[in-house]
Amino acid sequence: MTTRRLAPFTFLLLATAPFAHAGESDAPLSATVSVSSQYVSRGIRQTWGGPAAMAGVDYAHPSGWSAGTSVINVSDKFIESGTVEWDLYGGYSGSAGPVGWSAVVYWYKYPGARISATDTSFDYGELSAGFSWKTLYARYNYTFSRDFFGITNARGTGYLDVGADQPLTKSLTLNLHAGDGRVAGRGNGIWDWRDLKAGLTHKLEDGWTVALNYTRAIGATGVYNSYTTGMPRADGRLAVSNVARRAVVLSLTRKF
Repeated sequence: MTTRRLAPFTFLLLATAPFAHAGESDAPLSATVSVSSQYVSRGIRQTWGGPAAMAGVDYAHPSGWSAGTSVINVSDKFIESGTVEWDLYGGYSGSAGPVGWSAVVYWYKYPGARISATDTSFDYGELSAGFSWKTLYARYNYTFSRDFFGITNARGTGYLDVGADQPLTKSLTLNLHAGDGRVAGRGNGIWDWRDLKAGLTHKLEDGWTVALNYTRAIGATGVYNSYTTGMPRADGRLAVSNVARRAVVLSLTRKF
């Protein structure tokens, strides 16, 4: 079996609010906690189908500048020797009438995670620029680090995220998303992919938010259909899974 070692996926701190503005909250400092049936990012199962828990802290200045950090668990079956994804970001967002914009720098860390065969780290950075109009949004993420999630010489990797967050009632929102990822570098195109998501978000009266999403990814090649890090388990076998297959994810989130 051909070893599948790399996959280009991240947890975006602003995923549930493409263009959040500092003035929307009275308190500039906030914390967020979330539990979900599994962690699926950009269509890919990063907890190997298992549950996930996330915690984050954000600071939003009234001028539009913001910064934050979050942690979420991942599976070492998906990321070699990795159990945690740690994200940091800083940027600016603003709006004028129905039009919004944002510019954000992200850095993604995977403490202790390395590809043993090449001694390559999974850490990488992205620049994100986005625009919104009413409930529609578009955002493009550009990898500025030399490597991208363990893929060497992949500077210039891009991910286009378009979608809509359409309110249906005062507390219920329809969330639609389509993504297109292109991995830069010679021979790295085997990791290109597209993904889709459709779901509903419901705000509860006690401050919690519940979301139900259907996601799936489609790879440019078959590398995601039988994905493995190549590292054997305790029984000597390889953990292999189709990490791009359809998933239904239930999550519960609270912001303080």
